[in-house]
Amino acid sequence: MSTIFLGRPRPGDPRGSASVLDPWRNVDWMMIWATIALVVIGVFNIYATTSPRLVLRGADPFYFTQRQVLFVIAATFSLFAVMFFGHDWLRSKAVWLYGATTFSLLILLLWGFVSDETKLSFDLGIIAVQPAEVMKPVLVLVLAAWFADAGMRTVPYDEFIRALLIAVVPFLLIAGQPDLGSAMTIAAGVFGVLLIAGTQQRHFVFVSLLAVFSFVASIWSGVVRDYQLERFTALWNQNNTTNESLQSLVLQVRYAKRAVAAGGYFGKGYLQGELTNGRFIPVQSTDFPFSAIGEQFGLVGALIVVGLFGFILLRVWIIGRNANTPFGRFLAAGVFATLAWQVFQNIGMTIGITPVSGLPLPFVSYGGSHLVSWAVMIGLVQSVEMRRSA
Repeated sequence: MSTIFLGRPRPGDPRGSASVLDPWRNVDWMMIWATIALVVIGVFNIYATTSPRLVLRGADPFYFTQRQVLFVIAATFSLFAVMFFGHDWLRSKAVWLYGATTFSLLILLLWGFVSDETKLSFDLGIIAVQPAEVMKPVLVLVLAAWFADAGMRTVPYDEFIRALLIAVVPFLLIAGQPDLGSAMTIAAGVFGVLLIAGTQQRHFVFVSLLAVFSFVASIWSGVVRDYQLERFTALWNQNNTTNESLQSLVLQVRYAKRAVAAGGYFGKGYLQGELTNGRFIPVQSTDFPFSAIGEQFGLVGALIVVGLFGFILLRVWIIGRNANTPFGRFLAAGVFATLAWQVFQNIGMTIGITPVSGLPLPFVSYGGSHLVSWAVMIGLVQSVEMRRSA
């Protein structure tokens, strides 16, 4: 890979010292523009998936679109705030951020038990804040700082166990809400950090066996609810027409797959999708936005979206590979694994290869918490690139 493509000054280049003093010279604008493209696609897609339902109810067809634009503004502010303060500054606040977010997850879990309702967010009136989304960048930050402070090429068993305990607490709190989709996403980020930090293979085997045992135990104890198990059952019975309890999930995925297939190569055109504009797919703006993209813009549009995600992942990988500190490498690894897993899970459930989990498609789905969370993670990776040495 050429130094020009990576944006690095060549040896002897007079820009070298300036880039250290002025980190804004090293912003990876290609990643920024790819992210902006996904956000713009998301805004137009939200209008397409929500306006027919709002018109039917006699409401403002731009209601959710306008809210998403406000979320985009908040996410933009968060992105540049992280880039301005830098990942090293946030590293000094990692323990406090972890403690506050974990406490909020605990309060949310207790609130759910008291009210006997599923509680995933704090309703603050005009907005709702979902701590599970906040925990995604926070946990990556904490673990990256933990292993960077350890300063070891190979993670010893005791350090591995301590890091695992740090990750298990929020994992269990999120899974207990219950929100297995978000819990598995933060687990993917943890895996990414552990892998690059030098965790030994036998420790990964131990974690895998522990995860299987924990899942079986959670089913036996009733922690995993029946409706969550039905999502796995529905995955293997997508053509089932007799089991009434599975019909809502089966039909949801069936219509989503049909929408993607109906788009053909070039799609039916913006706002011209019968399934999207006919309101056949529930929660399409949050859980199944990829189905609307496929129906309206076809295979070409779907590949553009997947390509944009692939390009962002490539840039994150390059930045992590060229980071000049272990902390920067671990951060990039955590963000890479988290993004790759969540994109795979969301698109996978749309085309029927993964269980329905309710995970949003990063930057594209409607919602403020996940949009700000992903802006923070992109900001962390940008900060690593901005503050690299010449």
